[in-house]
Amino acid sequence: MAEPSPEILAAFEKAKGFMPAHEGLALYDAAVEAGALGLPLLEVGTYCGRSAVLLADAARQAGVVALTLDHHRGSEEQQPGWEYHDPETVDPELGVMDTLPTFRRTLHRAGLEEHIVALVGRSPQVAAFWNSPLGLVFIDGGHTDEHAGADYEGWAPHVAEGGLLLIHDVFPDPKDEFTGQAPYRVYLRALESGAFTEVSVTDSLRVLRRTGTGI
Repeated sequence: MAEPSPEILAAFEKAKGFMPAHEGLALYDAAVEAGALGLPLLEVGTYCGRSAVLLADAARQAGVVALTLDHHRGSEEQQPGWEYHDPETVDPELGVMDTLPTFRRTLHRAGLEEHIVALVGRSPQVAAFWNSPLGLVFIDGGHTDEHAGADYEGWAPHVAEGGLLLIHDVFPDPKDEFTGQAPYRVYLRALESGAFTEVSVTDSLRVLRRTGTGI
């Protein structure tokens, strides 16, 4: 199993975000494996760059580029009044969330800026003009059916043969309707499509491989 250096792991753990270390290690291992295809690695849902640190370092190891996509205004559960809101991510002038500056600081401190490209925009808009194959797609964006479904429909078609589709925050229990049922439904959809085969499960992180066509 490929593992990040202690320095990269420390940068990951120091960064703002919600992914626990054991899921991060599974993400890193999958990203290193997918990097062997020689294709870019894409993350949907940057937030402050916690998982992007691992993705960028895995891309560096493989000699490919990582891409991370976010509008940086926060997903539903990160807005004021919700459990996952962080007041430090609010732009003091505009009064709205802006996680892009924090992301840039995170990647700069980790020494990984040149190994990752930040795509700033909304997932469906960017996916609509994307036309290149990807070695890995990591879906970690909004937790509504609308957003999780759009991420899957927009980006899963670009996973190359043998490439990996990762889905985060997959919670099968209905009690987690707001935080993990939409990703769970996307995960089930991917399996039922016949295009993807499950590789591994690490708590809420699912790793699937493209073994067929379509989505």
